[in-house]
Amino acid sequence: MATPHIAAEKGAFAKTVLMPGDPLRSEFIAKTYLENAVLVNDVRGVHGYTGEYKGKRVSVMASGMGQPAIGIYSYELYNFFDVENIIRVGTCGSYDPDLHLKDIIIAMGACTDSNFAAQYRLPGTFCPIADFSLVRRAAEECEKMGVNYKVGNIFSSDHFYEDDNSGMTWAKMGVLGVEMESAALYCNAARAGKHALCICTVSDSFVHKDEICTVEERQFAFTKMMEVALEIA
Repeated sequence: MATPHIAAEKGAFAKTVLMPGDPLRSEFIAKTYLENAVLVNDVRGVHGYTGEYKGKRVSVMASGMGQPAIGIYSYELYNFFDVENIIRVGTCGSYDPDLHLKDIIIAMGACTDSNFAAQYRLPGTFCPIADFSLVRRAAEECEKMGVNYKVGNIFSSDHFYEDDNSGMTWAKMGVLGVEMESAALYCNAARAGKHALCICTVSDSFVHKDEICTVEERQFAFTKMMEVALEIA
């Protein structure tokens, strides 16, 4: 059942996979929250684990950075390993003045500057969106936990370092923040007839520029986002 990027047996992954970008965050989620967690993939150091959360079988695997990377891993999980739901648990930069460090964005839609959707040869512009059921349940969990969050559009950029520093322009259209993966994930889910959601924790702000998280916080401190994803899994 192995693919070029995932060396696992059929049935190794649960129907729901949490997908952080960072392999160390994947390992942290598995070892902190999952019972009987087993390493099911380690190709290129991209750690994938399957275990149980409150009696429910759940997997977690890293995606790496950027839409090409998550495009590969989510495609293979959906199409070769019978995964039904992928929940990205990542970090983002906030464009919204009401969002501060460690607040959460639930990405209902994903704007992008990527050419990822061109492969489908559609006669117009495809709008990548999340699965509504997952969006609704994530919002409900945030309410229960008392987490500050917003639901809306996010911008999936192909560029971390922009030559013209134009990313903030998306804010005028009500886009809440920027990351680098969601649009490709949502496209793959739509094409495969599966389900996807991106939950991002704010790790820095374009509005409150003195607010920025450390590397260690990015890897290990964003536990509320992880708990929301696990509860809806």
